[in-house]
Amino acid sequence: VQLQASGGGLVQAGGSLRLSCATSGSSTYAMGWFRQAPGKEREFVAAITWRSASTTYADSVKGRFTISRDNAMYTMYLQMNSLKPEDTAVYYCAASRYWPAMTPQMFGSWGQGTLVTVSS
Repeated sequence: VQLQASGGGLVQAGGSLRLSCATSGSSTYAMGWFRQAPGKEREFVAAITWRSASTTYADSVKGRFTISRDNAMYTMYLQMNSLKPEDTAVYYCAASRYWPAMTPQMFGSWGQGTLVTVSS
């Protein structure tokens, strides 16, 4: 499956952004978001099962970010609220055949990143 992330940008601390990840077609995969800040390793953000029955979040974003997907539109979303400067990173979407899936190694397909910059 091919993935394309979009929606990044510059926002002030406390603001919101919504990222989108368009897929190449129907997918029964679980999907997720990761992020990578300069000089740091890629880290898990959130993941969702195919039918949206289950979601999981990193502790650092729990309560602020919401992952969702619209399979009819072949798109996954990440609503990010109450953004903090430490959320600044390149955000990647990915697809996995496994669940639960929270490590990069469990995701076999990746989109290009979209940059999110949160100013203080």
